[in-house]
Amino acid sequence: AKDAAFNSYAKQHEPVCLPDTRVDLLREIHSWADGPDKQCIFWLSGLAGTGKSTIARTVARRYHDKQRLAASFFFSRGGGDVGHAGKFVTSIAVQLAHSVPASRKHISDAVAEHSDIVSQSLRDQWQHLVCRPLSKLHEPELAPYVVVVDALDECDNDSNIRIIVQLLAEARSLTGVRLRVFLTSRPEVPIRHGFGQMADVEHKGVVLHDISPSIVERDIATFLKHHLSIIAKECYHADDWPGTEVIKRLVQSACGLFIWAATACRFIQEGGQFVADRLRAVLKDSSSADNSTTDTRLDIIYLAVLKSPLRRYRKQERKKRYRLIRETLGAIVLLRSPLSASSLARLLRVPAEDVHRTLYELHSILDVPQDSSRLVRLHHPSFRDFLLNRKRCSDDSFWVDESSTHEKLASCCLELMSAPNSLRQDICNLSGPGVLRREIDEGTISSSLPPELQYACRYWVEHLEHSQQSITNGDAVHVFLQTHLLHWLEAMSLMRETGQCVRLLARLQALVAPSAYTCAGFFCDASRFVLRFLSVLAEAPLQVYSSALVFAPQASVVRKTFVDRVPQAVDILSDRDTEWDACRSVLEDHSNDVNAVVFSADGQLLASASRDSTVRVWETATGTCRHELKGHSSSVNAVVFSPDGQLVASASYDRTVRVWDTATGTCRSVLEGHTSLVNAVVFSPDGQLVASASRDKTVRVWETATDTCRSVLEGHSDAVNAVVFSPDGQLVVSASYDRTARVWDTATGTCRTVREGQSSYIDHLSFSPDGQVLHTNKED
Repeated sequence: AKDAAFNSYAKQHEPVCLPDTRVDLLREIHSWADGPDKQCIFWLSGLAGTGKSTIARTVARRYHDKQRLAASFFFSRGGGDVGHAGKFVTSIAVQLAHSVPASRKHISDAVAEHSDIVSQSLRDQWQHLVCRPLSKLHEPELAPYVVVVDALDECDNDSNIRIIVQLLAEARSLTGVRLRVFLTSRPEVPIRHGFGQMADVEHKGVVLHDISPSIVERDIATFLKHHLSIIAKECYHADDWPGTEVIKRLVQSACGLFIWAATACRFIQEGGQFVADRLRAVLKDSSSADNSTTDTRLDIIYLAVLKSPLRRYRKQERKKRYRLIRETLGAIVLLRSPLSASSLARLLRVPAEDVHRTLYELHSILDVPQDSSRLVRLHHPSFRDFLLNRKRCSDDSFWVDESSTHEKLASCCLELMSAPNSLRQDICNLSGPGVLRREIDEGTISSSLPPELQYACRYWVEHLEHSQQSITNGDAVHVFLQTHLLHWLEAMSLMRETGQCVRLLARLQALVAPSAYTCAGFFCDASRFVLRFLSVLAEAPLQVYSSALVFAPQASVVRKTFVDRVPQAVDILSDRDTEWDACRSVLEDHSNDVNAVVFSADGQLLASASRDSTVRVWETATGTCRHELKGHSSSVNAVVFSPDGQLVASASYDRTVRVWDTATGTCRSVLEGHTSLVNAVVFSPDGQLVASASRDKTVRVWETATDTCRSVLEGHSDAVNAVVFSPDGQLVVSASYDRTARVWDTATGTCRTVREGQSSYIDHLSFSPDGQVLHTNKED
């Protein structure tokens, strides 16, 4: 992610802490980073606007200058690649390779060994690209390296946030090199939960808004004096302008929020020769908000900034300006990835001068580069929170209705992609349908697919989802895909986003209205089409018009719709299938036999257990591997999901049962005690217990909360093959090579019944839903 690092081009104007501010806090951070402290993570949490990012940049700059900054990643919601976790690990790894030269070869070797690493889970990426390369270093005597992660709460997925916290905590396991992680965020639930599962000895926490108000006020006063002195020089005011008393009033108005002080200074500075009038306006609005909350103080300064440029317009002009400001800002705060002013104008299909004029008046709250091709960004995410909250944004002229704005953005994306000079067959004018994606020059793609068109292709489905609108027969979405489905797939292939198409089509299917049978049929067929030819489309974009259409079944709706797009040079020499066959997708990646598969209760996931010592968790809708669960040292015989789908348990030849977190792919516990291989594993109906059956002739019942063995069920005279709980969880039934089935009391571990007389061993057991009948795989 090119904007991830603290010193990226896009962040070059972002400030660091002024001298003599945050003195005690920075001293504490430096002492932790430089000392022998075993707490490998320093978590700085604080409310919006309290200065977390400025502190993070200051820390990053200090250790960068000392050549001890290993890497940095500054999240930003709606910031494209820095708004999600998809490129988090790879960005950290690239920076590590540059900042820790000894790690470079090991990281390079990992990439060569795992060429598909970018498509693997975050945990696998972290292990291959960060943990293992660093574990091969032998520099324990050197001062610790520092990783800075800012605004983790701005990551768009709570599950990924939890994973990142867990991965960062693994820094404590490194022995060949010392690593410190400085992390900032708002005190959001996923992050608090992640740290709550760690021992205090593993991390250090400081709550920024709990620091003594007198210290914060002193720092804000220093900040205001510095910036207002610059304004005074620019506008030929006296050196001591605006005076000590005014500074005190501004400090009180800031209410501990650095973002308030920063916004007020930018607003005043933009007044030019009228800076004194701007200052009076700030003081007047602030005095009316005495005894108000910090959010209210921030809301007042934001409203003042928005209203200020409108005062010079007449009534009719003002209405137009209100609309332009609301539509422009609404788009900026809800874009999933930032755009330049020029690209934004083309996406919204409005005159570029209207967008430029609107943004020109809002520099206090927006970072608007002079170069119109550079990206427009918010100065602070709290402005997004303000605009989207009707109670906080008390003037409806500026309030952004999230649902309707997403609907407009989705419509703009569809219109842009459908325009005559937009998506079309062979948009890059390639030499032939066999040209591979890797052979196409990136400059050719950039010129054929400008930023706003790439944005529309990537995010139109997401905006449609958030608009809460259903898709119906013959509506704009249906018509677009009937006309441009293949063009869109070609563009996504050129952008290396083919894998996303499966997910996006699945999400579109969920939006189809119940009565829209024609639309539903088209989307279902489109999903089958993409699933079947996914690998081909990813390798050669133009094959979507050739081999994909040619080999699609005769009854395929997509084939019937677009068959005229097949190049005339293609001759069909063999018969094709009439219908799609029963195989929806082939899940490949295990390197040895697959011993067991199981679906989660909601059908969204599938887990496979293999002789290659791993378990893989797959998304059923897309066929993509979400996690590769590594830890067993021998073949995995059985796998099962907990009833709520949050856990996966696996049983192995290595005599253990492992319990994994489904969302993160981390191993929660290793259940050890069996003296021979484990054949089967099962959760109780309430998920509180796990039962495992082993060749050591026993069944063990474990508590999932504590990982303790509650009871060892002994009585079989040969290996135990299968085990099952009754629907009410009060009984456990086991089947053995000794040709018996035993019924055990779950609470006491006593054997209640032995079913004998089987002609051969039983290897499958299941209860009827009412628990009255026990089924086996043997007729007798």
